[in-house]
Amino acid sequence: MKLVDEYKISTPTVDTPVRMLSGGNLQKVILARETAEQPQLMIAVHPTRGLDIGATEAVHKLLVEQRDAGAAILLISEDLDELLSLSDRLMVMYEGRIVGDMETESSDIEKIGLMMAGVKAKS
Repeated sequence: MKLVDEYKISTPTVDTPVRMLSGGNLQKVILARETAEQPQLMIAVHPTRGLDIGATEAVHKLLVEQRDAGAAILLISEDLDELLSLSDRLMVMYEGRIVGDMETESSDIEKIGLMMAGVKAKS
């Protein structure tokens, strides 16, 4: 019950099967389960895909809280806005290879787009 309250999981009862929850609440259940033990490393793959704005904001908040608590987070996403708002560093992959590595605050969206398309950016 503590995690249901702490993560604001909307469920009829704590005995409700997880498969009956909305996508946003399912994501919250997963994050509650994975963060309950104060992980040192989290791998989040498309953590907000298909979620509404409110659920997306909740997931982002939880990831930031984990980062602030000292967890390293590997965020894998195709949502460039999500990556830019949550990441310290970006690595761009194309056809299974890393083609770019940069700090987020000094990143250039056009250059990232070219790398994502497999076009070598001019240095």
